[in-house]
Amino acid sequence: MGHLAALKEEYRRLVKRLGAGTVGLPEPEEESARRGWQEVLEILYTPADAALASRLPVLPAPLEAIARRVGLDAVELRGRLESMADKGLVLDLPDPKGGATLYLLAPPVVGFFEFSMMRARDSVPKRRLAEAMDAYFRGDETFAREVFGHETQIGRALVHETALDPEPPEVLDFERAEAVIRDSRIAAVSLCYCRHKAEHLGERCGAPMENCLSLDEGAEFIARRGFGRRIETSEALELLAASRERQLVQIADNVQSRPAWICNCCACCCCQLRPVNRLGLRAVAPSGFLPACDPARCSGCGRCARACPAGAVTLEPRRLERQARGTLVPRLDAERCLGCGVCADVCGREALSMGRAAAGPRVPASSIEKALRMALERGRLPDLLFDAGAGLGSRALNRLLRALCALPPVERALASEQVRSRLVRRVLAGLPVSDRGR
Repeated sequence: MGHLAALKEEYRRLVKRLGAGTVGLPEPEEESARRGWQEVLEILYTPADAALASRLPVLPAPLEAIARRVGLDAVELRGRLESMADKGLVLDLPDPKGGATLYLLAPPVVGFFEFSMMRARDSVPKRRLAEAMDAYFRGDETFAREVFGHETQIGRALVHETALDPEPPEVLDFERAEAVIRDSRIAAVSLCYCRHKAEHLGERCGAPMENCLSLDEGAEFIARRGFGRRIETSEALELLAASRERQLVQIADNVQSRPAWICNCCACCCCQLRPVNRLGLRAVAPSGFLPACDPARCSGCGRCARACPAGAVTLEPRRLERQARGTLVPRLDAERCLGCGVCADVCGREALSMGRAAAGPRVPASSIEKALRMALERGRLPDLLFDAGAGLGSRALNRLLRALCALPPVERALASEQVRSRLVRRVLAGLPVSDRGR
């Protein structure tokens, strides 16, 4: 990457606009990271794209409303939005009430970062982009903490169903990868963004490249825009099984209703697992299951510790030597454990099995609830409820709510999970019924 020149104003406005969403693209302090950050923006967005994107809504809106907002003819605007959607910079979604297509600015994650690497070939300079992304991600912790440094995570681990107790406790459908697939209307598969990026950096592992699953509206977008291909349910289930056999972690969209994606992740390439191991962040919500060891079966071979994608399993000397098959037994760090079941799947003696954890994770009911929680935790609820770019009225309400949230008593109250949950329920109750489950 070359010399760090001044970032053009249209890109500055775009960064500010992205910062109004649930995940932004903050400017890092470290120089190589800043260089990567700037180059990512300039590779993906033309100056004209950046100028338009900086005025787009962060929530879905119809074409006519956006045309009034940005002052463009609707026909011209449609062409520009369609072009940006083909590049993954804009999302186009069907209105659940029928009729018009809704458009919104794609976030960095899950969004234009992933889309940029889902095609093997297009106009994007893949190696240059991979190097810029790598510099931004690894140069300092700014972006990792923006994405993963809060309570509500983008993704959650799904337990390997083959690793559950023979008589498992009740397992809900949203906790089972196969049930999530079967309950979806359609599925699509695309290249793994993380491994494709790693390939251009010369770091790719041997795990399959084409195994990133999108579901329902997400699958429709992926297939419609050429970021992947539509597949039958049977192929999606086969892909899940093959990924489990390779000890990949299955990480899903962190919602109960209609998850939009399931990734099959390796600890070496995955951009969700790397912050767990490199920075100690709780970057993936746990599944709600934990492994238990039967010491009478354990040989102390250490396969479980080597396979654990989160470094949650270590070996320690066995205390009851008379039961020993070996001198070591696994020790679990429950705070790091994802509950994925990889350790139990690799155990040849069936000494490990997955049971229900005493306290499960809080999984948002819908994508709307997840967005509300993420916005609350990042201090961006005013941006989600009152779009400052939508006119004087919304701008005034945005500033008022932002000022209220900054008051020390309100700030302290919002730190309480009980208060946050009550506020989320109130906001959801005010939405049309058709929007609550999205």
